[in-house]
Amino acid sequence: MVSKRGGCAGMQRWLIAACLSLSFAIPSSAHVDHVTVAKRANVLGGKSWGGYGSYEKLSGRVYFAADPSNPHNRQIVDLRLAPRDTKGQVEFSADFYILRPKNGGNGSLLLEVPNRGGKGLLAVVQNAKGSSDPTTSAEFGDGFLLRKGFTIAWLGWQWDVRDAQGLMRLYAPVAHNPDGSSIRGLVRADWTPWQTTAEWPLGHLIVGNIGGTGYPVSDPNSSKNVLTVRDCPICSRRTIPRSRWHFAHEAGGKVQPSDRFVRLDGGFLPGKIYEIVYTAKDPVVVGLGLAAIRDFASYLKYDSKAIAPVKRAEALGISQDGRFLRHFLWQDFNADERGRKVLDGVLSMVAGAGRGSFNHRFAQPSRDSEPTSSIFYPTDLFPFTDRPERDPATGQVAGFLDAARRSHTVPRIFFWNTSFEYWGRAASLIHTTPDGTRDISPGPNVRIYFGVGQGHFPAPFPPRVLVGDLHGQQMADPNPRIWVWHALIVDIDEWVRNGTPPPPSTYPKIADGTLVPLDKLAFPKIPGVAVARIPVEAYRLDFGPRWPAGIISIEPPRVLGTYKVLVPQVDRDGIDRTGVRIPEIAVPLATYTGWNLRDPSIGMPQALVPFTGSYIPLPLTAADRRRTGDPRLSIEERYKGRDDYLARYRRAAERLIKERLLLQEDIPAIMSRGEAEWNFATRTHPPR
Repeated sequence: MVSKRGGCAGMQRWLIAACLSLSFAIPSSAHVDHVTVAKRANVLGGKSWGGYGSYEKLSGRVYFAADPSNPHNRQIVDLRLAPRDTKGQVEFSADFYILRPKNGGNGSLLLEVPNRGGKGLLAVVQNAKGSSDPTTSAEFGDGFLLRKGFTIAWLGWQWDVRDAQGLMRLYAPVAHNPDGSSIRGLVRADWTPWQTTAEWPLGHLIVGNIGGTGYPVSDPNSSKNVLTVRDCPICSRRTIPRSRWHFAHEAGGKVQPSDRFVRLDGGFLPGKIYEIVYTAKDPVVVGLGLAAIRDFASYLKYDSKAIAPVKRAEALGISQDGRFLRHFLWQDFNADERGRKVLDGVLSMVAGAGRGSFNHRFAQPSRDSEPTSSIFYPTDLFPFTDRPERDPATGQVAGFLDAARRSHTVPRIFFWNTSFEYWGRAASLIHTTPDGTRDISPGPNVRIYFGVGQGHFPAPFPPRVLVGDLHGQQMADPNPRIWVWHALIVDIDEWVRNGTPPPPSTYPKIADGTLVPLDKLAFPKIPGVAVARIPVEAYRLDFGPRWPAGIISIEPPRVLGTYKVLVPQVDRDGIDRTGVRIPEIAVPLATYTGWNLRDPSIGMPQALVPFTGSYIPLPLTAADRRRTGDPRLSIEERYKGRDDYLARYRRAAERLIKERLLLQEDIPAIMSRGEAEWNFATRTHPPR
């Protein structure tokens, strides 16, 4: 589409052709103002993908204009304080990237909400090499989604994405006071180093040093800037004297003042939780990220002249972006400016019970919720269940789909969580009462699936002890999720497309004893294994009297109490008893958990490592078991040998195919993995 602000002027000839081919006007009722295409190319030279032919990729910028007076924008915090154009609307934009089947494909959009600006979907679902601009065969992997005919898209929604080439971001305005002056407030950051570190960025870091840029400090000398340290999430804070720390950053061998880093004399110590509250100004209108996803999906679905028109819109979010989709539905963003349903299907993956910092003043969307960092942010907030529930502390009755029900825009929804989310992301709360005494069944448009014995993401295979901030006491759990996710994507598309009911929910419950308080966990006494005793809590927090309007006035917030988090009960091997039991679980060679305790070398050894579970090998022989006192049957006692193991492994896979939780086409890859599992487990376990 030709930009209204400059069109194709100055573009190279090939880009002019691409731009002109998309030259059309958008109806005034649509919220996408215009689209500019910066790059257009055939995928893998025009390779044909099954019955859906060839694909092309398009990338560029989408320009939006939000009307503050529209009732479907009333929930966007500070929108009325943003600058407006001559029509009284707020302009913003976002990067987009689309893989479009040239023949229209299967008519379904699969929109991945980008995690911190990246594109994870092809790596996760197609076993592809990660890339910000997939170009090679390796970067498209097995082509699963293309072979199924999906239109695949990504859109930047996050303003605080770090500055790195290829990442997708939201370009949103800053809010100001009515007189034009800067809005000021307090911002908070916290972190737990795994080794002594001289300085730390104010923006959030997660595994692999990725994360967000955050807000710079506006007044380094303000008395409101306070740095504290504590020994655990609920331990007392100790204030660090102001003379011992500075806003500074080392670059080129020199330490210079910086508004984005803090340095501590003697360094930040491993296993301690550091927290800084500091002054900031000029808050971004963060909630426009939610509006961008809404309006882009609506544009592709309802505008027949869109750059990649579709009949149905489905969205998938992983981790942060699974929480984003829960937040999206909670705040009624599935109704566009005309009140039409936007997303027909939602896959919220490994999100636990959370929402996020996606629509409040001075929000930092990159903040997540980990066992030892990003604590007390507005993540695990009541209500948690899709059906109405009662908060026993306040008496409030609500469900997070209440607004979507009122606007008649509830989509078909899958919630997929693993063992880690029950231990590290309060996942039990999505299907229990807040006090953990009673099950709450999901509504008719919702399915809940529990991936038994899996981590937040699969660790590398063969299993190993990870390093850095993921250094746990056990080898990290490598159990795969790709093949179950294949089936779930097909299942939700068929549910949306023709109403075919998906597999029934499968998750642990209070009523049958498969979901229990931590003190009822019957984990076996495995030699050398310390058992997790501290799941991540969900806290009732007081952010101040202006919080209902999306403004935090108390930092850090006051902790008023906790919601009751339960964990899956385990069998005699220490494996969760119920849920989606992939062949590795049904025919085990190890104990797989949703937790892995921090190694003493990185401090706080009683706390969980973020994101990973444990792989605890079974003893090889009966003699090994007797010698060590391991209560679990050995591999030798369970299986007659390799062929017996693989036959059982195949039968376990075939059961899941009948349940529509695996696909027949994936059997060769699944069996190859099973053979690799056997080969690893039956050789001498490598030293740690």
